[in-house]
Amino acid sequence: MISATFPYPPTLGGTQVRTFYLLKHLSQRHAVTLVTQTSPEVSEADVVDLRGYVDKLVCFPKPNPADLKRGTMGKVSRFANFLVTGTPPSTTYLMVPAMQAWIEDWVTSGQCDVITCEHSVNEGFVQPSYRQRVGKVVVDIHSSLYGTLLNQLETGTAEKPWRDRLNLGLMRRYEGQYVKKFSDLVITTEEDRRFFEPIAGQTPLHVVPNGVDLEAFPYRNADPGGHSLVFVGAMDYIANVDTAQYLATEILPPLRQRYPEATLYLVGNKPTEAVQALAQYPGVVVTGRVPSVADYLHRATVGVVPMRIGFGIKNKTLEAMAAGVPVVASDRGLEGLAVDQPQRALRANSTAEYVNAIGQLFDDANLRATLSQRGRELIESTFTWDRAGDAYERVIGTI
Repeated sequence: MISATFPYPPTLGGTQVRTFYLLKHLSQRHAVTLVTQTSPEVSEADVVDLRGYVDKLVCFPKPNPADLKRGTMGKVSRFANFLVTGTPPSTTYLMVPAMQAWIEDWVTSGQCDVITCEHSVNEGFVQPSYRQRVGKVVVDIHSSLYGTLLNQLETGTAEKPWRDRLNLGLMRRYEGQYVKKFSDLVITTEEDRRFFEPIAGQTPLHVVPNGVDLEAFPYRNADPGGHSLVFVGAMDYIANVDTAQYLATEILPPLRQRYPEATLYLVGNKPTEAVQALAQYPGVVVTGRVPSVADYLHRATVGVVPMRIGFGIKNKTLEAMAAGVPVVASDRGLEGLAVDQPQRALRANSTAEYVNAIGQLFDDANLRATLSQRGRELIESTFTWDRAGDAYERVIGTI
């Protein structure tokens, strides 16, 4: 398994969570070698803990962003390289030569039967020749980079629209090229499958959804009532930053006109300056990293996931439903989930719809109880990591 993202502890973001739990499941029946990168925030204890889940753990230092060329010339250089090589900076940045050499030696020596890339940004470590040397070469895409750019441009949420418009066609070409190196492609939802099929061409495309650790997110004992909202996510990720700002500046103010005590908890690691600034708004609490996300979910009246960008199934939605929190979310926040018949969550896609749906749940304890119970049942029946892990094993041909 190749993952430039160090997947431990599995509480810091979607990539870490998915990679760790798939790794943990595969390790039950297979000898798993994980090749990964560490950054200064990864502690020695984290390395020791993760080593307990794999047969072999190989770590290389993650490149320092400070080493990238700054200013206009640096941006021009990276774009020119993308134009010539066809590989975006998000992938080339991670290409540590020593890590590439280790993987090459490992494959050449016949040490592995299957290679998986845990997120498409790791595809650069896979050489086209590996298809002839290894039984299966799989990329767990997580979400399309091209689709993400397109989504941000269409919703007006792109940080740098001029740059993303320049990159859009190149990213579409890039994804069509790199998939040819792999025997199998994995995405998380049927919506993603339909989007990615034209890019995948003849390469098999499989859906392996995310799951929830039901021990880490137990069903809550009681409905706390009240007028509190919770949004959970890594608060340095553009899609979550956009959602946090939308919640604090657009949804909460009109909601507080009806419910003056309404409080919004923004729960997640590494809040950016923009997210931290939201704490100045009445009723907004920015927590930063917390010991237990489940505790904040259990104390919330409603979980909100009004995401406007970001492809794939959302761990934050699954975890809220597992914890028994009634959920109000956008189409993007509910991607991959059958929640409408029977009703397992409330759907909203405009500010007025959010205020109305949240108000319904604030006022109706019976509706909260119904969504809470049905949401948990959906997770237990469909979205556990054991189910996801079994599906992943079927892709790599080991069960």
